[in-house]
Amino acid sequence: MSTDEKEDLAIDEDFTSTDDDEPEAEPAKTNLDKRRTIDNLLEERRLKRQLADYDFDL
Repeated sequence: MSTDEKEDLAIDEDFTSTDDDEPEAEPAKTNLDKRRTIDNLLEERRLKRQLADYDFDL
């Protein structure tokens, strides 16, 4: 499979990185806080729906 001939690879010397478009990564703690807030809101909504569906006329 291998050949004795070696290919010359062309290298683009003028390459510039375009990392300016990507936002900075947020710390994991901030992401965790956001996730907990969302989870709490969803849990509260679920509990309110269960309470509204509860049959009080047992």
